[in-house]
Amino acid sequence: MNMKNVIVVGSGAGGATVAKELQGQGNIQVTILEAGKSFRPFSANLAVIEKLKRSGLLFDERLIQLLFPAMQIRKTDEQMILVNGRGLGGTTTLATGNGLRLDHDLKKIGINLDAEFEELYQEVPVSVEHQKHWHTITRRFFEICREMNLDPQPLPKMGDPGHCIYCGRCILGCLQGAKWDSRQFLSSAQKKGAKVFTGSQVNKVIIKNNRAIGVRARQGWFNRFYPADLVILAAGGLATPLILENSGIKCEPRLFVDPVLCVAAERKGCFQYKEISMPFVVQQDHFIISPYFDYLSFFFNKKWKFPIGDIAVLMIKLADSNEGTISRNKIKKFLTERDKEIMKRGVEICTEIFNRLGVKTEQTFLGTVNAGHPGGMVPLTRQDATTFHPARLPENLYLADATLFPESLGCPPIFTIMAMAKRVSKICLEQN
Repeated sequence: MNMKNVIVVGSGAGGATVAKELQGQGNIQVTILEAGKSFRPFSANLAVIEKLKRSGLLFDERLIQLLFPAMQIRKTDEQMILVNGRGLGGTTTLATGNGLRLDHDLKKIGINLDAEFEELYQEVPVSVEHQKHWHTITRRFFEICREMNLDPQPLPKMGDPGHCIYCGRCILGCLQGAKWDSRQFLSSAQKKGAKVFTGSQVNKVIIKNNRAIGVRARQGWFNRFYPADLVILAAGGLATPLILENSGIKCEPRLFVDPVLCVAAERKGCFQYKEISMPFVVQQDHFIISPYFDYLSFFFNKKWKFPIGDIAVLMIKLADSNEGTISRNKIKKFLTERDKEIMKRGVEICTEIFNRLGVKTEQTFLGTVNAGHPGGMVPLTRQDATTFHPARLPENLYLADATLFPESLGCPPIFTIMAMAKRVSKICLEQN
């Protein structure tokens, strides 16, 4: 029986899930290509960062990569900050660990992922155990949201709450290993024989006669060809479209990024930065609100001048318009007038919450607009509901990341990406 070589590009939520599902199934050999290196959490003392900030040395968000290489920062022409993980585990290592099922737009086009979500709930621990450990500021925010009839809901977190020390550094990488990230699925795949190569930036799928015959990856100064019988791209909502474009496959100008804007105020001794990220959520039309300490704004935004322990923060995350493009040297993404109006509404609600906390409107200040959930440039349609294979793709090339989402979720997408990746894996196995 001939071995079937499967190349999986990316080791985040989608790539790691596909690798785990496929490796060891019959005659399949999986090779995972990751552009980044092994992941290391951000371990720097925050007091040192505060000193660097006061010195004026932290003047551009892209400098965070010198301190924390796993956090890749890019800026659009409109100065929106785009954040993604670069390393084993992809962006799951930097995410807040939310285990949310968000497949309503997929259901609209005839996709049912009930079985895949049920499998995930059996494989990944998800709970709201963290609610027992909320700080005073979080409990007060929650109470105020209830008073305002905003229906706040604790967010389910992926991981082992027993190992969490509630340090608040979720988005900087969990030092305790309490937060689940996709390296756990990678480890499972490797134990079954999958091969993982870091520092391997795939830039093109090689296609002949409408079939992918492999990928070209840059390793150091050299390019290497990896032959494949099946290629699955899961490099993320920014990288996957670039690989497709380089391969001669057109993507749609429908990039969404789930922009974030934080509203903050001085609240002496609140120590919110030590709270678990996004402990609860308020769902509104086209946006959510959640307590979330924005480290990027604290490090680089001059308005955030108070000591780290004295800043209280509410985050607005927007389900933005599907309008944007990616090219080799430029990302074009902006807030439309619709997006700005929705964001303004979010700021008004956050300001009212602060008012009820005893903070005057003029005492609040805004963070830097940033985003970390890109996707949507090869959206699934009703015609793809069964195959999960957009017609523009060669017959043995699949996608398994947020590139497939029809619309912006405006919420953390990891759990839903994993469910889609499971479905893609099943389809590939059926065709094996």
